[in-house]
Amino acid sequence: MVQANAASGMAVHDDCKLKFQELKAKRSYRFIVFKIEQQQVVIDKIGDPTETYDDFQASLPADECRYAVYDFDFTTAENCQKSKIYFIAWSPEISRVRMKMVYASSKDRFKRELDGIQVELQATDPSEMSLDIVKGRAL
Repeated sequence: MVQANAASGMAVHDDCKLKFQELKAKRSYRFIVFKIEQQQVVIDKIGDPTETYDDFQASLPADECRYAVYDFDFTTAENCQKSKIYFIAWSPEISRVRMKMVYASSKDRFKRELDGIQVELQATDPSEMSLDIVKGRAL
């Protein structure tokens, strides 16, 4: 079953929430990339737990918008292992204006469906979501 959102007309496929719960609770995946297709948010790609941040960045198209969640592992200054779930709104400069508008208007509604997001990043090019920035936002 798919629920439509009256405000943006965008639906979120149940699979999106299901896979996100698995990432959050079981750490079954390293990342999930979502795309909007025919007025609904669907899964574009799922990253295996062994995949790296580079693999994740490589899975984002250079010319199309995407939403993504990334489970980032890091070590604190006190040497504690932690992880944070990032929500990344990927909106490259060269993507179509209409696409950017659709993703921007649906982002908050979609993000609310994913309970457990700890950090949000918006990026228009890879440098805005470099590993250094992600690490900096984690601490």
